[in-house]
Amino acid sequence: MNAGEDHVDVLADHSVLLAIPAFLPALLVVGVVVFIAVRDRRGDHDDERHDDAEDRDEELR
Repeated sequence: MNAGEDHVDVLADHSVLLAIPAFLPALLVVGVVVFIAVRDRRGDHDDERHDDAEDRDEELR
């Protein structure tokens, strides 16, 4: 090894460990967006079923 690099402190053994703090906020944002999109799609689908049920009830009257 080089004698001049004795003062270097290695905080992580692998570059992935250094990248985690950078990717974590991005993954959290993606997770929130996906959660909201899935919830909204389910909400829209339930509304359509509710409207169809009301239409059928009106047709029967």
